[in-house]
Amino acid sequence: MVKLISWNVNGIRAIWKKGFLEFVKAEDPDVLCIQEIKAHPDQVDQKLSEYEHHFWNSAERPGYAGTAIFSKIKPVSVHYNFGQKENHKEEGRIITLEFTEYYLVNVYTPNSGRELVRLKYREEWDKLFLNYLKQLEKKKPVIICGDLNVAHTEIDLANPKPNYNKTAGYTQVEIDGIQHLIDAGYVDSFRKFVKEKGHYTFWSQMFNARARNVGWRIDYFLVSGKLGEKMKRAFILPSVMGSDHCPVGLEID
Repeated sequence: MVKLISWNVNGIRAIWKKGFLEFVKAEDPDVLCIQEIKAHPDQVDQKLSEYEHHFWNSAERPGYAGTAIFSKIKPVSVHYNFGQKENHKEEGRIITLEFTEYYLVNVYTPNSGRELVRLKYREEWDKLFLNYLKQLEKKKPVIICGDLNVAHTEIDLANPKPNYNKTAGYTQVEIDGIQHLIDAGYVDSFRKFVKEKGHYTFWSQMFNARARNVGWRIDYFLVSGKLGEKMKRAFILPSVMGSDHCPVGLEID
């Protein structure tokens, strides 16, 4: 059994001061994927010593975006961004680890922004991302984890109607983007086990949203259908504080 955890930490230097090490020790994942690290590795003094393999993809812009993976398992290979493609590399949004039985893709999908100023960029990204996954799938199954910055269905956000086509993360363009992944054979692991509404992974830092559980489920583990029967548990950890997102996890044979 392999335990995977993904978390948008909203700044790795900040989260380290908010119980991050204690959380990692308590949950003890085999692989920890984080997004929005907002730092380069040489800016982080503390280390996760129990994880032998560290992989960073920091954004060129200081204090922005970026991804990292800490793994107890040595990968077969490591890839950054869209493989050989040079576009979209400056924001450090993808790390892909190849393991023996599958690829693990840690992704921080671009936010469409206030007034949807990056929606066209997001639409282009979603197409490139799907094409990238299709190339990986030719070799072996894929597990996608991370902040996908979209609520897939109405039950994945507390207030769907006022946000539809008005707010980043719940426009039809973004919904279509994740639906294309589902149509391509990826399984929303959490929804395999939990069908009801009220489960979220992100809350605005305004209006006491987290305490009132007015949130969005925008962090996922999407699993290739070929691995569907190997999934044993998918979970959300809403009580874990320190970021405006909470961790999500997957246990798989």
